[in-house]
Amino acid sequence: MMTDHVLPKSLWRREQPLRVLVVGAGGNGSAILLGLPYLHQAMKVWGYAGGLHVMLADGDLVSETNCVRQPFAAADVGLNKAIVLINRVNLFWGLKWQAHAGHFHKDSLRAKLPGPHLLIGCVDTRAARQAILSAVTRTNDSTVYWLDLGNNASSGQYVLGQPLNAANRRSATRLRTVAELYPEIADAEAGEDPLPSCSAAEALERQEPFINQVLAKSALAMLARLFRYRVLTHHGAFYSASSGRMSVVPCDPDLWKKIQKHTRRHSLVKEKPR
Repeated sequence: MMTDHVLPKSLWRREQPLRVLVVGAGGNGSAILLGLPYLHQAMKVWGYAGGLHVMLADGDLVSETNCVRQPFAAADVGLNKAIVLINRVNLFWGLKWQAHAGHFHKDSLRAKLPGPHLLIGCVDTRAARQAILSAVTRTNDSTVYWLDLGNNASSGQYVLGQPLNAANRRSATRLRTVAELYPEIADAEAGEDPLPSCSAAEALERQEPFINQVLAKSALAMLARLFRYRVLTHHGAFYSASSGRMSVVPCDPDLWKKIQKHTRRHSLVKEKPR
């Protein structure tokens, strides 16, 4: 049965900035970051006086290959990705957003500073998703939403969820996270996909251009509707570049149960000895 997801009242038209942590400054992370200033401006118009305050975390350095599909120039090679992008956004928009030049790990949210209201995961390994999952599901963590973006060569997905923690209690209508619907995506023991390509030609062979932008803009459009109207009927989508189709994930507790049941059955089949 489909239902509407309602934005928690604690986030309605806040006077203080809504804190956003973007983990990963690669293809999806850079596309998300470059779109967030537009959401920041829109939210101020909609009554969120503080707009957004964003931190971008990534420990990687810019390589020559990154300049093919990501918004980096030759002059950026060798510099930290998060610092390059945050400096660019701050200079253009007159903001004071922050960069963390280090990799996210399961204890990253244990700092004394206030944690994020929204964590946007743009990572490309199961181990990195496992670290995010461990961080946002601690009993004393207060992350309200975890938005995950991921893709392969010609398709991808984004899923917004409410991790079980101090901010989100068990309920039938709580938005299920990507790790609850598709546990293998955060299972580090399942092995990893091939490492990033080492040449421009290989990079374009392994991933078609514009996948990241499609996913990022669609995810940002969903967030914009959530903060403007305070209601969502879907909390994610799957996109295929080969067919051009976008299939949404509705806010439907019955569908969540079916997905989880199917996922468990699929996992059991894979685990059976041959």
